[in-house]
Amino acid sequence: MFKIKKKRVLTVAVAMLLVVSVILTGCSSNQPAAPAKVMKTSFNAGAEPKTLDPAVSTGVPETHIETALFEGLTRIGEGEKVMPGIAESWTQSADGMVITFKLRDAKWSNGDAITADDFKYSWLRALAPETASEYSYQLYYIKGAEDYNAKKGTADAVGIKVVDPKTLEVTLAAPTPYFIALTAFHTLYPVNKKVVEANKDWSLKAETFVSSGPFKMQEWKHNDQVVVVKNENYWDAKSVKLSEVTFKLIEDNKAALTAFESGQLDALEHIPIEDIERLKAAKILKIAPYIGTSYYRFNVTKKPFNDVKVRKALTLAINRQMLIDKVVKGGQLPAYAFTPPGMVDVEAGKDFRKVGGDYIKEDVAAAKALLAEAGYPDGKNWPADVTILYNTKSDNKLLAEAIQNMWKTNLGIDIQLHNEEWAVYLENQKKLNYNISRAAWIGDYADAMTFMDMFVTGGGNNQTGWSNAEYDKQIKDVANKSGDQKVRIPAMHAAEKVLMDEMPIMPIYFYTLPWVIKDNVKGVFYSSLGPIDYKFATVE
Repeated sequence: MFKIKKKRVLTVAVAMLLVVSVILTGCSSNQPAAPAKVMKTSFNAGAEPKTLDPAVSTGVPETHIETALFEGLTRIGEGEKVMPGIAESWTQSADGMVITFKLRDAKWSNGDAITADDFKYSWLRALAPETASEYSYQLYYIKGAEDYNAKKGTADAVGIKVVDPKTLEVTLAAPTPYFIALTAFHTLYPVNKKVVEANKDWSLKAETFVSSGPFKMQEWKHNDQVVVVKNENYWDAKSVKLSEVTFKLIEDNKAALTAFESGQLDALEHIPIEDIERLKAAKILKIAPYIGTSYYRFNVTKKPFNDVKVRKALTLAINRQMLIDKVVKGGQLPAYAFTPPGMVDVEAGKDFRKVGGDYIKEDVAAAKALLAEAGYPDGKNWPADVTILYNTKSDNKLLAEAIQNMWKTNLGIDIQLHNEEWAVYLENQKKLNYNISRAAWIGDYADAMTFMDMFVTGGGNNQTGWSNAEYDKQIKDVANKSGDQKVRIPAMHAAEKVLMDEMPIMPIYFYTLPWVIKDNVKGVFYSSLGPIDYKFATVE
């Protein structure tokens, strides 16, 4: 996406014109200096964030904004390359168990120095049971971290050591090939201890918000917009050309597209389904890679979804390719398993999904037979109060309506639909206050584990009520305790088979990312792992 050469040519041309101008007009000292170009842009994050505290945030809308406001030890760049962030370098022991990060001279947006103590404080805070972080498990790779989070160990026993203000030493529980990349993930962002402990609501308004990234918060008008401006205290401020980015919080996709087409918005994702073909034809639509899965959760603690036959029947009775062709229309791929393409396998060049193959074979007759075995022949005796929960978006409604119709046509069952705004929807999933729930998962790092560790017993993002000892064994006792790809990847394949045999979730499709952006906004990096990054962006 970056067009650095073009920008440099333009800069040289402008400089030559300025020289000519000086020669023609003389060297008069009373000529006012030309003001620096103020570059502003806007992007629709899509929903009011539940929080912008990186230790407890969970959604994609939040990560878009947090990517602008924060930086971890590393940062993900084009090609999903791990780049130095607040850590200027790192070394790893021969056995892969100890990683030592050297921090650069970086500052918080309020001018305070960022130190190794800040990272230790922030990571322990994310792990602390009282924080109740749904993503605390992303730190379990550190020695003693899981025990601390589970109240079986102490903070002192967690393998995070401050060697000096600029040196952080991390001891892992087992070799973890992707841990360095994981330090770019939001749960591992640092927060300012002084600010956090002075005000429990520090992250809810611009006046008290302190961050570590290329931008700082200027305004948070709740349910309207978050405005960030260039952070002059950011260690790499010279690379940041934008003066301001406005993250609009428009939950209605159609309204967001209208704002874009009327010039009030520069970029957005989640294009309304009914507009995709029109925008394709106009060559406005962009489709980016996106490592993610759209799926439905089943609440296995509630009847009839405590019966695996019911879960399988519903999973086999939908036509995924038809949903893609007729409903979502973004070039997605049908999901016949949970982990999407894009993750490496044991052999170089091999893809985890291709090696693992398909676990779902759509078959209406088999689905009807399973439902009959479960006690609901042709939909008879089916509970009247079964509902699909989804967050408020027209696309989610259209998909739910199409699946509702397929289940009625193919199985004879009636399903109700219920939508909720983002924060309420998240909370009800967390509390298992649903029957069937719309869900999506975007990878946090480029390894299959980012999908597979979700469903361990008690996992913060499991949210199905499902538990399986064999699954836990393959993930926690085998894959997470080995740095050997020949050990850990087969264990993840075995775990995925268990997941698909038990079917607490119904995979629907693997994502692509249809989005639009104004032609004059350049240098924006859209990670296939989700966040949009404006660090190197410019406006022509």
